[in-house]
Formats: sequence, C-alpha cells, structure tokens
Amino acid sequence: MRRIRTNPEGTPHVRSSRIACVLAASAVATLVPALTPATASAAADPLNQYLRQKPAWQRCDRETPANFQCATIKVPLDYRHPGGKKLDLAISRLKTSTDAERRGVLLLNPGGPGGPGVDMPQWMASELPKSVKAKYDLVGFDPRGIGRSSGVGCGMTDEEQQWQREYKPEAFAKDVKWARTVAEKCAARQGDKLRHISTRNTARDMDVIRAVLGEKKISYLGYSYGTYLGAVYTQMFPKRSDRFVLDSAVDPARVWRGMIQIWAEGTEPAFTRWTEWTAKRHSTYKLGKTPEAVRKTFYDLVAQADRKPIDLDGELLTGGDIRAGSRASFFDVRYAAESIVELKKAAEGRAPSRERESGTPTPVPPSFGRAVPEDNGTAAFWTVVCADTRNWPRDPERYRSDAIRDKARYPLYGDIASNIKPCAFWKKGSEPATRIDNKVGALILQNEWDSQTPLASGQGLRRVMKGAKLVTVLGGVGHGIYGTKSCADKTATAYLTTGKLPTKDTACKTPPAARERGTDSPLPLPTPQGIPGLAG
Repeated sequence: MRRIRTNPEGTPHVRSSRIACVLAASAVATLVPALTPATASAAADPLNQYLRQKPAWQRCDRETPANFQCATIKVPLDYRHPGGKKLDLAISRLKTSTDAERRGVLLLNPGGPGGPGVDMPQWMASELPKSVKAKYDLVGFDPRGIGRSSGVGCGMTDEEQQWQREYKPEAFAKDVKWARTVAEKCAARQGDKLRHISTRNTARDMDVIRAVLGEKKISYLGYSYGTYLGAVYTQMFPKRSDRFVLDSAVDPARVWRGMIQIWAEGTEPAFTRWTEWTAKRHSTYKLGKTPEAVRKTFYDLVAQADRKPIDLDGELLTGGDIRAGSRASFFDVRYAAESIVELKKAAEGRAPSRERESGTPTPVPPSFGRAVPEDNGTAAFWTVVCADTRNWPRDPERYRSDAIRDKARYPLYGDIASNIKPCAFWKKGSEPATRIDNKVGALILQNEWDSQTPLASGQGLRRVMKGAKLVTVLGGVGHGIYGTKSCADKTATAYLTTGKLPTKDTACKTPPAARERGTDSPLPLPTPQGIPGLAG
C-alpha cells in the first residue's frame, strides 16, 4: 500500500506536485510582475479562499429561536486540488451570552457516519449545564455528504437499504448481487465525489470551520462515530485541539468492518446477562426459570420464524429479522424481556397485551431550500465506511467463510456482521485510513453496556490516545452519556470548564435501577431499528 506523506495540516504532500507548483508559480511571476497582497496570498496558499470566508449568518428556521443561526460555507471536494470542485458545508451556532467567561467554540457531532449535526446546538442547549454554555459558543455542522452539506444519494430502494442480512448458503449469491448493486448505484450517481467523502476530509472541514470562526483552537464534543472523527482531528491538527470529549467511543484499530463485527462480540455477554436477569423474574415474564431455559425460548422463536415467518402486527419476521432486530435490545434487560414476551405471544397467535410503537426511520433534516436525498443516511454511511479504509476484503468468498465462522462463534449476530457489504465492490478512497497514536489530552466516556460501541471499543480508543483519560460508567446502559444525567457528567463538565482531566483512568457506578433499563436518551444520536412492530 502506497503511503502518502502529509503536512502538519493533514493535506497530502507529493514531491512532484510541489515541484510543479513552484515551476508554475515561477512562470506566473514572469508574466505578472506585481500581485496585490491578497492575490499573492491566494497564490501562495490556495486554501486561503476557504479560510477567509465570512459566513452570512441568518435565523435557521421560523420555528427555531432567533439566536440559533445558520450559514453555508464552501470547502474543497479534494484538498489536494483546492481550486477544483467545491462542496457546500452547512454550519450553525448558538453564541454564549456571557462574553466575559467565553473561552471559544464547542464543536458538536452526533455520530453516524451519516448523522446530520446542524441541529445539535439547539438539542444540546437544553442538556448541557449553564457553566459549559457560558464558556462556549455551541457550533454544529452537517458533515460533508450529509444532510444540507451536499448530501449524497444513491437512489436505493427500501429493500436495498436493508443491510443486516443473515448468511444462508442458498441466499448468498443474492446478497452478493445486492452489495454490488448498491456500490454500482452509488458510483453511478456520485462518481468521483465518493472517494472524498471521508473522515480525514471531514476533519479538514472542521479546521476550515475553526478558521472561519476566527479561533486558534477548537473544543469538541463528539458521540459514537464522532469520537473517531474527533480522534482523527487530534491526530491531524494536534496544536489546534483544545478540550475534546469523546463519548461512546469507536476503536480506531477496528475501522470499519471490525466495528460492525464488534457488535456480534459485544452482544453475546449482554445476551447472557439478559438470560440470567430474566430467569430470576420468571414469575413476571414466564420465559424460563433458568438462563438456559430463557436462551432456549429465544432460539425456539428464531427457529419457528425460520420455518414460517411470525406475523407481528402485519410484519412478517424471519429468524434473521428477530436476531438483527433484537440485538441491541439485550443491553437493556427489562425492555428486551418485555419485547420477547410480545414476540412470543405473536408466535402463539395471541393478541398483544399493550400497544406497540412501529419503528420509524431517522427524520430527514430541513433542507432550507435544498433537496436532501431520501436515502442520504444510508448512502452517507456506506460512503464513509467504504472510503475511509482500504482493508475491506474484495473476494466475496472471504465474506462467506467469515460469516460461517462467526455464526459459530457469536450465534446471535456473527453471520449478519460478517456477511458481505457494499464495500467489497466500492472504489478505493482517496487516502488510507488515519493511524491514531498521539498524546493529545482528551476525555473518553464509555458505558459498560453500550450496544453500539461496546466497552472493548472505548478501551481501544484509550490505548492509542495516550494523553486521554477514560471514565467507565459501571452498569451504564445505552449509547451516549454526557447530557443524560450520568455519573460521568460531573467529570466531563469539570474538564470542559477548567481543562482539568482526571489524574488516571477512573470509573463511576450507575444506580441499580438504571442498570435494568436504560433511560431514553434526549440526544439525537443515530440508532438502529429494533424489531419491527416494537419500539425501536
């Protein structure tokens, strides 16, 4: 694999390009004897046109507060050729009302990849403590390719967006065709643009935002995928990174196929914990008096659905649907028990005992006059996870063998995680993945029972960010911590307001009641669908 050297700002540096630029500059100098200072500056650094932009701030929407402002700036599609094609970048802000205490800006990201972030300042204003809001302007943005920032779309059907596919020998050729079709549709719709929708380029966009706002450094609060984006920024721009809170962390060593596979690894202990908890409450749920009996009840339902799909409020569920849809719920033991009780009743032909919510897709954000493709969330997800790294296998048979192996290792989700994905047929991204290895100060927050970024994932980020400190919420359930009234909130607030990190990695305990059911997070984090017909 060819290694591309980068300059301190993270933009690729190629010797031949520099020589060409010098020769071109010499030729221009002979033709144009005198340049104005502004023109000379632009010739010396073609990125200046982006760094010196003046955003035209305006009220984001009639329905939002007047002080919640939005603007659109430009960024280069390809930072190696900043004079080429440009992308729109939607940004927003809520300014602090206490200028005397103001430290700077707190850039926000909700995760994904594929999560829009323009609305984040408004969401977080009601969740963050006053002391933090006094220190920072809250700044949001839709990352490149997402939402209002030149959102990508591939024209996928609803069926093509369903990517959690169990491995079955007779269906594998169909799955390969699906993966290839998605990759080809995206390539046909977006062309060369896809190669540049990557985390590294989004980090560069963040630095353009920093410059446009007139800040020497930025502070940052990122959730889920946003932790990886924040880590990449600290690697590329260490001297411009101020106070970084990385909440519910991605392990950089597992980007990105490994982060899907870690769901299978992390779910097995959560499932075991659930069977033990549910067995102790057999009088309530009647799913089994022992953990083994509870496990058998669940897998009997899966086997029944494989023979004949179970009708749950008009949704016909196969065994694979049940395994994929229930995976994340097992981290929330009470909710999982209630859900499986309802599924069991449906399997027995009995009426449900309570009303159930139907899963709903993540709402498309307001476009402010710009059309956002209906499949933008899914398209942006694949665009980033496929373009970010070059370690996706290209041989479909590798996916087949891995799916068979991991079904045996992790029966609940292993084959679904390792089955073929569109990245097998995706064109390579513009750069290799970023290697995270730095001593930049940061605070990592991690729940013990997080379904999307399991505990091992947060520990992986801590290993490579040697200047960071990790706070583990023992017994913590759910995805997303800061702003949910967690025992870790106090530490995060102290860090953002004073800059002081804990002297060592630490842990705090969640109250026993919260360990049984995760509280509904007020944070707008992208989350997976649950079992159709049940609350997602």
